[in-house]
Amino acid sequence: MKLLLAGGGTGGHLFPAVALAQRLLANEADAEVLFVGTAQGIEARILPELGLPLATIKIGGLVGKGLLRQLAMGPRLLTSVWQSRQILKKFRPDVVVGVGGYASGPVLLAAKLLGLPTLIHEQNAALGLTNRLLGRWVDRVCLSFDETHCPLSPGRMVVTGNPLRLGMDNCPPLPNGEPHLLVFGGSRGARAINQAVVAMLPHLERFNGRLRILHQTGSEDLEAVRAGYLQAGWDAAGVVPFIDDMLAAYAQSHLVLCRAGATTLAELTACGRPAILIPYPHAAADHQTANAQALAARGAALMLPQSEMTPEVLAHLVGDLLENRERLLDMAGSAWALGKKGAAERILEECRAIRR
Repeated sequence: MKLLLAGGGTGGHLFPAVALAQRLLANEADAEVLFVGTAQGIEARILPELGLPLATIKIGGLVGKGLLRQLAMGPRLLTSVWQSRQILKKFRPDVVVGVGGYASGPVLLAAKLLGLPTLIHEQNAALGLTNRLLGRWVDRVCLSFDETHCPLSPGRMVVTGNPLRLGMDNCPPLPNGEPHLLVFGGSRGARAINQAVVAMLPHLERFNGRLRILHQTGSEDLEAVRAGYLQAGWDAAGVVPFIDDMLAAYAQSHLVLCRAGATTLAELTACGRPAILIPYPHAAADHQTANAQALAARGAALMLPQSEMTPEVLAHLVGDLLENRERLLDMAGSAWALGKKGAAERILEECRAIRR
């Protein structure tokens, strides 16, 4: 099967698409994949490192833009649809998959005009703008959450879960030994979380010397966070700009402090890891809050709104959980029970079903 995957911009959109591509290439000797994204998105850095092909188009986002800027996007949208059409005609995919992000819309529009089979995958509990607009006429809509409200034809919707990077299904159970805290805020970091964790450290002095923290800060905050750890008298060896091996990071952790992006939640549930979730308050349609509520309602995580994330509150939550292994194990079990294993293969099965 020749599969074209459109979208990206963030790790939450890109990594599920990578999982689909890797699974297809591993299963079918004659399979071909092509990603379409933008030169500014994370895909422009990650995909070459993975040896996966990328074509780019010129397009930006509409969410949060004023009316004049939205109107000014009109000519660029037409250009991006034309660019997408040229890419599609050259690659001649069997199926076009939209995973969200700026590039997804123009490519799916061009695919529709060419009469190609189309599928969209929604990672979040709330539909993104592109998927809300295009979901009514694509051939299939794959959802990650049972709770997703999707006013589309039920005959075209299927809950598949969110595809995971290779190895995530094989994460070991919660480890024994001294506590490990994993902190990250997405592929680019999260300044609010970075600052709150540094300010939290003096309130966790009873853990100093035995609590190991692996903290992904993003490149911009790296030096400031390292300095904050050292000033508080904590080891800064685990403060890093980016974590390449997320499976190893999850495997050694007892508790995770993070945002509530869809890919993160899929990995937490696949690995069975308890979490304190701080939804990004400015996410489109506040979808991260909906994501976090889906896990918190089932006892797999605690949700802490960013507006309530004081150093004292954060230290209280982290400290109480790390000192209560029985509760961590209960949360881990609830998280693991929510994991939807085999999501990549289920989506690929839907791709094969709509292939003409």
